[in-house]
Amino acid sequence: MILQSIIDIIESVAPTKWAENLDNSGLQVGDSRADIKAALLTTDVTETVVNEAIELGCNLIISHHPLLFNPLHSVTGKSNSERCLSACIKHDIAVYSAHTTIDKYVHGVSGRMAQKMGIKDYSLLAPDDNEYGLGVVGDLPAAMSPEAFMSRLKEVFGAKWLRYTASPKPYVKRIAFCGGSGADLTYAAVQCNADAYVTADCRYHQFQQYSDQIMMVDMDHWVSEHFTRDIFSELLEGKVKTYISQADYSPINIY
Repeated sequence: MILQSIIDIIESVAPTKWAENLDNSGLQVGDSRADIKAALLTTDVTETVVNEAIELGCNLIISHHPLLFNPLHSVTGKSNSERCLSACIKHDIAVYSAHTTIDKYVHGVSGRMAQKMGIKDYSLLAPDDNEYGLGVVGDLPAAMSPEAFMSRLKEVFGAKWLRYTASPKPYVKRIAFCGGSGADLTYAAVQCNADAYVTADCRYHQFQQYSDQIMMVDMDHWVSEHFTRDIFSELLEGKVKTYISQADYSPINIY
């Protein structure tokens, strides 16, 4: 399949015009006219992921986080991005990244988080317009105690840890989600009358600011977003051979 056709499929739900100003979603490496044999799906592009693509015979890597985010002024192999870029060019591997574009798709990163928790009827938490925006909010099938909710989150997401504030209520039912660094949207979750807000990369003062208004749950950034691989897989099913990376994992360990 021609790379541009694969790009068209992804951008039919996550067009690059949706990308945040500082983002770099889109084709990172390669020729859009290339014939793709197989694609490796990953959250991050690392050296181990690139080596995995080489071993599997994949000439395309589709990632959530962009390989090229900050500008490169040289390619000398001193950073992960430079080494990955060199290896991809050497082995003729294209790289396409859908970052904030798939974040803003209602059934993208945050929508998938809601689905995993059994929430079927959800809407955008912070819409740019009625079509796209960041985060989602919806109701659990039944109210849960905060403790049961936390236990279910850990089970569903395979989270090793969760940081949280105590719930102001004895139950949670209306839940807001934002995959990745979404703590700045806590106010929107409060305005949507959410009982709990699940995101990543929360800071101490954000926990403190909202602790009496909403239960905030902070999880590992990668854990909140690795379902993007499943979204890519479903979009491309029957179109091109795909592999979900086994070398893609959170770099954070807990001692």
